[in-house]
Amino acid sequence: MSRHPDIRPRRSALYVPGSNARALEKARTLDADVLIFDIEDGVAPDRKEEARAQIIAALAQGGYDAELVIRINHPASRLGAADIKAAARSGAHAILLPKTEGAQEVRDAALRLASAGAPPTMALWAMIETPMGVMRVEEIAFSSPHLACLVMGTSDLAKDLRARHTHDRLPVLTALSLSVMAARAAGLFILDGVHLDLDDDGGFLAACRQGSELGFDGKTLIHPRTIGGANAAFGPTEGEVAWARRIIAAHADALKDGRGVAVVDGKLIENLHVESARRTVAMAEAIAVRAARRR
Repeated sequence: MSRHPDIRPRRSALYVPGSNARALEKARTLDADVLIFDIEDGVAPDRKEEARAQIIAALAQGGYDAELVIRINHPASRLGAADIKAAARSGAHAILLPKTEGAQEVRDAALRLASAGAPPTMALWAMIETPMGVMRVEEIAFSSPHLACLVMGTSDLAKDLRARHTHDRLPVLTALSLSVMAARAAGLFILDGVHLDLDDDGGFLAACRQGSELGFDGKTLIHPRTIGGANAAFGPTEGEVAWARRIIAAHADALKDGRGVAVVDGKLIENLHVESARRTVAMAEAIAVRAARRR
């Protein structure tokens, strides 16, 4: 059973560089389900202190309608330690640990957050973006009850593998699938990596479809104009929701008649299909509530 059973859309997760004041302001108007305020790779080394301060100030000002996450520098570094202390009481929902390669890193970060005064509701997210991280993804996934989500860092992973960025992403497919399996086994959410070519709309949408088919909850993004495509790819369609409701109703009727299975349009429906259908309907309802709130 999932440790995190809440149904919450995480279809789109936009990286927002903390050093870019204009981007921090614009993010308040965007329809991304998740905003990842970045102090790590998206920020130049000489601007990390500035980025941290701007993120903390922006969160204090508020006005964001999204799940708020801060990607810190590696917690073993001086910058990372300062990031944890600043983020602990920032009001963010989660801290994203970069280049996670072992369970102890997650446990240590949880302890340091708690000692810095973080509320018990603040979650940890972990990036899987190195060969060692992939090899140890199972132990990472089960490392701490504070861990809620894995995030694929496919750009760094491809670099370390000396692999090519291909349209079908075959060089990283094993890592993607292993990470999804570990996340689901541990009851975690998981987000797919970024698509780097902003001029390749077709490739981006294909990667979104592939990620959804593999089982990812959503996709990390580097530009606001890709939010709509990710939201569409990782959210249930009207047809899927309608089919889910038919499955639920048919199975309920079957149970009333003392039958454990039902047949809908020639397809055998069992309890496992009903569980998936209920999740589809619940996700659609959560998305609808979010859309109504933004009107």
